[in-house]
Order: sequence, then C-alpha cells, then structure tokens
Amino acid sequence: FGIDGFRIDTAKHVNPEFWRAFVPAILDRARARGIPNFHIFGEVATSEFDPALLAGWTRNAGLPAVLDFGFAVGAIDAVTGKQGTQELARMLDADVLYAGGEAGARQLPTFVSNHDAGRVAMFIRNALPKASGEEVLARVKLAHAMLLTLRGVPVIYYGDEQGFAGLGGDQSARQDMFPSQVAEYNGQTLLGTKATTAQSNFDPGHPLYRLIADLARLRRETPALSAGSSKVRHFLDKPGLFVVSRFDPANGREVVLAFNTSPDPVAQTVPVDPASMTFTALAGACPAAAAAPGSITLELPAFGFAVCSAGEKGKAQP
Repeated sequence: FGIDGFRIDTAKHVNPEFWRAFVPAILDRARARGIPNFHIFGEVATSEFDPALLAGWTRNAGLPAVLDFGFAVGAIDAVTGKQGTQELARMLDADVLYAGGEAGARQLPTFVSNHDAGRVAMFIRNALPKASGEEVLARVKLAHAMLLTLRGVPVIYYGDEQGFAGLGGDQSARQDMFPSQVAEYNGQTLLGTKATTAQSNFDPGHPLYRLIADLARLRRETPALSAGSSKVRHFLDKPGLFVVSRFDPANGREVVLAFNTSPDPVAQTVPVDPASMTFTALAGACPAAAAAPGSITLELPAFGFAVCSAGEKGKAQP
C-alpha cells in the first residue's frame, strides 16, 4: 500500500464480489485524503498469451487495472525471436476488451522483467545461448524501447538499467545493487559493463541507464507516448518490422514507432495518416518526408528502433 497506489497480489484468489466492494471503498478513502489519482492494479498472472483472461478482471471484479502479462509475453517473445510481432499486434487489438476500452488499457502497468519470472536479459540468453554480449544488449535495449514508447504504464525492474540478467526467476532475479556476498550473483556476467554485483552498481553512465533515462524523458515530453491512442501499422509472424502509430490526445498529431526484431536491417514502406507529410526523428533514424501521401519508408538496422513525430498538417516541426 503506497501513498498513491495499491497493488493487489492475490487478485485472482478472491471472489470478484469482494473486489467490486473493496476497490470503490479504497478510492473513496483516497479521494477523502486528497489523493484523486490513487492507482490500483491487480497481479493476475497467466502463462498464456490471452488478454481476455486479464481484461475479464477489470470487468468482472472491477479492478481499475492489472499487470499486463500479455505485453510482457508479446515483447519477450518478439525480442528473443521466439515469435514475430503478431502477439504485440494482437495485444493492442484486444485493448477494447478492458473496462474503459483502449483508454482503460493505457492504465495497465507494463513490464519486460519480473521479480518472480525473471529478467528480460535472462530470457534472451536462454533463448539464444550463442548470442554475443553485444547482441543480447541490443535486444534488451529494444525491449525497453518497446516498454517506454508503447501504451501502458512502464515499470522498470530495478537493476535492469545496470545490466543485471540473472539465471532464473524469484531469488535468482533479485541481485543486490550494493556489494553482494551471494556467490550466485557475483559469478554472473552483467550486460554493458565490466562490473559485477560484488561492487555497487549505481552507474548513471551505463548504456541501459542512459537509454532508459533518454526514453523516459522523451515519454514525458511527448503526450502521444504517455496518453495517445494506438494504431498498428505493420507486423509479421516472424522477426522483422513492427510499426505502431500513436496520436497526441490534444491535436491528433501522429508519432510513428518502429521496431526491428530481426538480426538483419530492414527497409519497408508502411501506411501512416495522409495528413502526416513531414517527420522529425525523436529517436533513431526517420525519413524527413512521406514517400507519398499516406505512407513512409522506414530503414532500421538490426534490432533498431525509431520514434518519428509528424509535422503539423504537412508542415515541418520547429
């Protein structure tokens, strides 16, 4: 129970009738104490990729939000190459199932690492045991780019920004930030650094720290990324290009998000809003102008991503 939020660990083990009474009472209590935006979410874990199982708890039990395991599974399967990006596309299409529809889905806490299941770097290493450290780091960066630009409320698991990976879930994913005396932790190779957990790991210069900080700032400064609606533009049932447009809730301006989950460069023309004629790169490489009204050509390196903001009504942004 925090100052401005409440996490329910056992949501699915209690009758829905209880939550339908409990949640409104807690929200009333918070408002009476001057906290109008008290965030409640339930931990409804499922090993299956089925947003309907999660969405049902926002309707049947009245939970305002649930941890978005659907996002986690879709993103991890994509960055490990286990699947294409169809699971992420399906996740966004299923947002209408949540109470409040797409707006309700934007309240879901999203994540790629979890204290019980394990860290995204561990999933990538297990799926690709022959991958180099540089490739694993690039895939972890891509996962965090998805986390910090796609819809939802991003949750960064501590230590991911310092390259922690771990060997599994639960205790094997709870490395120390301060100097550790745990042999299992200290024997692990971290990403993007020569440090180990035997020393303090609070390095603001770590490449993952810098990436997360830059994308967090971009998210704060770009309303489409924090509160905008989403439209899937391109996806594949194999590793490759995934493109989503998000729209500024105030003026409708389009921001195009592109991710390449493939180990090869990609170049692809994809649809966009016909009014989006010029673009500014907020991250990665973006075309300066549309290829034709209603389409742009994107070029991304292996495991690359881009955030492209459209100019207003065909005009370049200042």
